[in-house]
Amino acid sequence: MAGTAGIDDPPDPAALSPVDPLVGVQVARWLDWLADERRLSAHSVKAYRTDVSLFLAFLAGHLGAPATPQELGALPASDFRAWLAWRAGQGLARSSTARALSAVRSFLRWSARQGNPETTSLNRLRAPKLPRAVPKALTQEDARSLVDSVDGLDDDSWVGCRDRALLLLLYGAGLRSGEALSLTAAQAPRTGQQSLIVFGKGKKQRLVPLLPVVVEAAEAYRRTCPYPLAPPEPFFRGRRGGPLDSRILRLRVQQLRTLLGLPSTATPHALRHSFATHLLAAGADLRAIQDLLGHASLSTTQRYTAVDQARLIDVHQRHHPRHR
Repeated sequence: MAGTAGIDDPPDPAALSPVDPLVGVQVARWLDWLADERRLSAHSVKAYRTDVSLFLAFLAGHLGAPATPQELGALPASDFRAWLAWRAGQGLARSSTARALSAVRSFLRWSARQGNPETTSLNRLRAPKLPRAVPKALTQEDARSLVDSVDGLDDDSWVGCRDRALLLLLYGAGLRSGEALSLTAAQAPRTGQQSLIVFGKGKKQRLVPLLPVVVEAAEAYRRTCPYPLAPPEPFFRGRRGGPLDSRILRLRVQQLRTLLGLPSTATPHALRHSFATHLLAAGADLRAIQDLLGHASLSTTQRYTAVDQARLIDVHQRHHPRHR
């Protein structure tokens, strides 16, 4: 199940229970709308399909037959609560259930806009409360060690140049792994370039300033890469010339983590967290960091203030002469 915690290699949700034909058509049209109008990624669309399919499968068992559009519109809040209780009994994470509820809300509200009965009982449901996760940032020393050591992992110098350029885009420009790996040769940093246009979640565009060291690393990789880097083709390549897989990036960081004795929280995404945390610690404005990261909501960026406060408390406790 894509994105659902606690289940490994589940069966296809569509095979779990029959679905009312009209509801099945609506689900297919809704998924097309998510992809075409909302422009969600294929991974997100797959996760939404899984969540709604499992909801409909639960309902078929709960009601004794597949739910029709009219029955979906008349569902009482007690049926939704029974579904939420079932998920909790399956040991599914609250974050997974919160996303599943969001998917079901989206489908039923879209369905109502198409002229089907509106499920008003949804308005009385609340998503499970989620703990606010504090981003796991690296220290400045660990982040520097990670970036500066990666080019020594491989005998092929071009691979080392590639990995260094990639990690510097994460730490030096705050890119997500997927954003960096999706860059074409035309979009990638070049000499004299001071900023980079990035297409983030939901295809939202943002402008990211580039440090000279990031540009230099990208150019070093460009010079040494044995494959032609045509403008419309992927910039980061695997050993055989195809697009670099994100699994290779995770493996590289895992190897470095073991070699350097870094904590298990040292992941590719931790470099993006470190980018934001270190900027905040140096006095950067929170709104500016929001723009650099491409966060839609300032509340998402505000999580980094908790990291900075934790760092200040640690410094105070370790260095104040009266602390015991």
